[in-house]
Amino acid sequence: MIEKSHLAPTSPYPIGLNIVEAEGIYVVDADGRKYMDMISGVGVSALGHGNRRIKDAISAQLDRHAHVMVYGEFHQGIQEAFAKKLCGLLPTPLDMVYFTNSGTEAVEAALKLAKRVTGRTRLVAARKSYHGSTHGSLSVSGNEVKKNAFRPMLPEVYFMEFNDMDSLSLIDEHTAGVIIETIQGDAGVRIPSQEWMMALRTRCNETGAMLILDEIQCGLGRCGTWWAFEPFGLVPDILTLGKALGAGLPIGACVASSTLLSQFAHDPVLGHITTFGGHPVICAAGLAGLKELEERRLVEGVNAKGQLLHDLLIQHPAIVEIRYRGLFFAVELQGEDEVMQVVSGCLENGLIGFYFLSHRSAFRLAPPFTITEEEIRRAAEIITEQLNRL
Repeated sequence: MIEKSHLAPTSPYPIGLNIVEAEGIYVVDADGRKYMDMISGVGVSALGHGNRRIKDAISAQLDRHAHVMVYGEFHQGIQEAFAKKLCGLLPTPLDMVYFTNSGTEAVEAALKLAKRVTGRTRLVAARKSYHGSTHGSLSVSGNEVKKNAFRPMLPEVYFMEFNDMDSLSLIDEHTAGVIIETIQGDAGVRIPSQEWMMALRTRCNETGAMLILDEIQCGLGRCGTWWAFEPFGLVPDILTLGKALGAGLPIGACVASSTLLSQFAHDPVLGHITTFGGHPVICAAGLAGLKELEERRLVEGVNAKGQLLHDLLIQHPAIVEIRYRGLFFAVELQGEDEVMQVVSGCLENGLIGFYFLSHRSAFRLAPPFTITEEEIRRAAEIITEQLNRL
């Protein structure tokens, strides 16, 4: 008999594994069974589990201090070092960071910043988007089913079709900000065209609207470049980050130019505040994570690993389509029943895949960047075995 849990549930049917430890690309349950984590804890564990450098950085910072003051009031060297390292990996003019506790809080900060610097009230987002579950983030997310129980949402939010030229006309001189995922994740890894992205950037320039790119899932090397916007040859006005940023610990970031972000400090003072944002222990982990990614050149290997996984799966007749960039995958099947069968079958055979909230006919793969060729081949074998049973 399972003892009653005192944790609030998120779903009537969670995966339910009782995890007691994790190492590399594997998590281990209470019975000692190992599972290949082919989703990186939904995009968080880009470096896999149990990285020694990250653990040492956490320990060293704890020996110094943990929380000492709300964000922004004390000078804390580890926050400064993390922000400097992060901005050094970003193009001009993205030279300032506001650390938050999570990705959705980074989105909340970005929406407020767009309104603050433009003096406008309207927001434009994309259909089928996902930006988080807090009220502002949910308001600019495109899944109506997820929103209905929590209305009213923010007013003056308008939705365009992702990757549709005609929809760009929604952006006008009343628009404070336009927020999109550079590559839509929850919609099943939807990659926009070069032409649309450039037209979007141009439209924002023409109207004075702030372009906000949400790279909480697709950034930090997941798509084979440090930033998913790089191949499109543009730079956002505001960038939101989360998930992998903390190297396994919870943090988010709203990144923009110092000209923009400094406006949170006045009119009103404390225009955006957080108690735990930029927690020093998490900044230490995040800084160690960035150094690991950079020094081990892990981002540079992402595309080749993604190509191998794609090539091992794509010929299977049960697969309708594979949409991917780097190690960010949506494997499209005939329908939800097939997805449920494959995902549950993989779990029974020691591999963790996952669903998409808003696109139920595909399953998600997003393994750690540290996955080896041998592990990729083994993962493809397990997935193929389940596809053969459809």
